[in-house]
Amino acid sequence: MCGIYLTNILYTDEDINSKLESISFRGPDYTGIERLNDITFGHLRLSILDLDPRSNQPMDIENLTIVFNGEIYNYKTIRKELQDLGYSFKTESDTEVLLVGYKHWGTEVLNKINGMFAFSIYDATTNKIFSARDRLGVKPFYYYWEDGKFEICSQIKPMLADKKVSEDAISMFLDCMFIPSPYTIVKTVFKLPPGNFMEIDLNSNTLNIEEYWNLTPVKIKDISYEDAKKELHELLLDAVKIRLQSDVPIGSFLSGGIDSALVSSMAAKVSDSKISTFSIGFDDPEYDESKIAEQYAEILNTTHKTTICNPTEILNLIPKLTDVYDEPFADSSALPSLLLNKVTKQYVTVALSGDGGDESFIGYEHFDSLVRNKKIMDIPYVFRKLIAKSGVLKLVGMNSHRIKNALNTKGRNDFIENIFSRKGFLLKEKRQDYMKHYQGYKKWSNIFLQKAADLNIKLWLENDSNVKVDRASMAYSVEVRSPFLDYRVVEYARSLPMHFRYDKGRQKKILRDILKEYIPEDVFNQPKRGFAVPIGDWMRTDLKAEFLKALNDDFLNSVPNLNVPKFKRLLNEHMEHKEDHTAHVWKLYVLSKWYDEFGFR
Repeated sequence: MCGIYLTNILYTDEDINSKLESISFRGPDYTGIERLNDITFGHLRLSILDLDPRSNQPMDIENLTIVFNGEIYNYKTIRKELQDLGYSFKTESDTEVLLVGYKHWGTEVLNKINGMFAFSIYDATTNKIFSARDRLGVKPFYYYWEDGKFEICSQIKPMLADKKVSEDAISMFLDCMFIPSPYTIVKTVFKLPPGNFMEIDLNSNTLNIEEYWNLTPVKIKDISYEDAKKELHELLLDAVKIRLQSDVPIGSFLSGGIDSALVSSMAAKVSDSKISTFSIGFDDPEYDESKIAEQYAEILNTTHKTTICNPTEILNLIPKLTDVYDEPFADSSALPSLLLNKVTKQYVTVALSGDGGDESFIGYEHFDSLVRNKKIMDIPYVFRKLIAKSGVLKLVGMNSHRIKNALNTKGRNDFIENIFSRKGFLLKEKRQDYMKHYQGYKKWSNIFLQKAADLNIKLWLENDSNVKVDRASMAYSVEVRSPFLDYRVVEYARSLPMHFRYDKGRQKKILRDILKEYIPEDVFNQPKRGFAVPIGDWMRTDLKAEFLKALNDDFLNSVPNLNVPKFKRLLNEHMEHKEDHTAHVWKLYVLSKWYDEFGFR
């Protein structure tokens, strides 16, 4: 896990060092800078495989130079294939395997590698740059391109100088809590979408982006449940096993949920040594899962560390949030994620996680909500609109956000999109242009839940979950590996009949039945509390003065396209305990702190 940087803009050595220093937490073990043909390469190394300096980057082989962030989990298999073809290797790193693989196969190397990655390779002979990002967008990739000048980096912070804030991006953020790719918070910097590669030809000053992987139309397997369970079990075991390759200490995150329990169970089974597991807990039992995690750890015989945190510890991380999440990002579970990685770094450098299980195996609460409200969606829209306006919902105690959405939404696809976007709720003018990049879910499946799961993977997983995990882990120089984000697992899950995954309200059915082979069902079949903090309550108490100070009229009036009177009404309702508007208040607070942090006030 590392940080990459590449540019043909003629910055001074001092400028380059300053840019890399601003994200030095991504790679504290070695900083490499190289200049070649007016191109500057920068690399921040977090040493995981082959700790010898011979594997430092930038790495050169003949006419090729690479800067690479991530891990290629099947690098040993590819290395053997290349050796059989006559190639020899000087290191034990996956970086060299990737570079030699590109030398032999060119862009086809992307179809061979299994991993999380973002990299750029410069060919000094052709004067071209080839860059790529992994299939599911686990690793970040930012780029600037204008009039033949480019800049590439793992984070946007080193690229923010002299840039202008995108007003459209702020509207996207207020809709989604994040800024979806390919957009960023500033006008001239973009994200390379997952499953895409980018080629820059410095001779013709052209940039071209192409897709090499995406979700495809679903083809349901003709397979029995028991056979599917066996195949999935074996696939997950392999996904875990190849993620245990490391030359530094490795452990596993363990919450009270199904996904991390299954990953930790399999890691304990296939690891050559005793696994260390980590969890955090809270004083408030409504949010605490640590006791369940400790039960899991005892059954699995792991070396377990629980850290009970108090509100002060979480609140003290808010400045860290705006520092390392260098675009506005309003998923408040980033705060406990930062704390978990801070604790974990004291013991290991690599940690397995259960991220990605909910998307592929229908685990989120909003999937249940879709099923519950599907019958409402079947009522003709004109009648639903009348019911919504009549006030009858309040009378019968069914005035929930999801029910109101179902009544007011024209079609099922709109209802699915409303899960991930508030569609102009806080805005003076609704702007939905970004959704044109996320329309594939409409054609890949006719199954209602699969449509939602596919949009979950394409829109939310990349831009929320993956960003949260990458920044929280990198903030403390920890590498997080997620077996459920193995593209083979995602593809296999989508090929299974829906009732194997979601059956009469039983979410993640097939994962639960696999987990029973490791942990008794009565232990793991407990209410899931989610990875959340009571930030909404803190806004009204400990943090009230801080929030009201940040959300002053001068700031609110400076936010493009914000419906200020509406937001102030929501803020007052929240502070007076009349309604829970935590998500909206937190979004504007995060934006305010970002404005201050990066001087865009």
